[in-house]
Amino acid sequence: MYDHERSLVNEMEKAGKPFALVGVNFNDTLEDIQKAVKEKELNWRSFFCGEDSSVVEAYNVKGFPTVIIIDAEGIVRSAAHEAQDDIIEELLAEME
Repeated sequence: MYDHERSLVNEMEKAGKPFALVGVNFNDTLEDIQKAVKEKELNWRSFFCGEDSSVVEAYNVKGFPTVIIIDAEGIVRSAAHEAQDDIIEELLAEME
């Protein structure tokens, strides 16, 4: 999944699209996350929650990874366990 996200971030940056990918890491060690960011060359912001489940609970996350699409107004538009490029493209088209 990392390759897809890395490509998506690059594509959106190159096109000048209003897009941000944010990783929220739960129930891993900070060291493991830092290692993954470096080894996988992640090009998006990533936050460490440790064992604080408040974000997981707030978004009703049932498994990992979960991709949650939030529009520019802060409305959750979709949540799934796989890439959702079609929804991202739809939201970007709505903004134009």
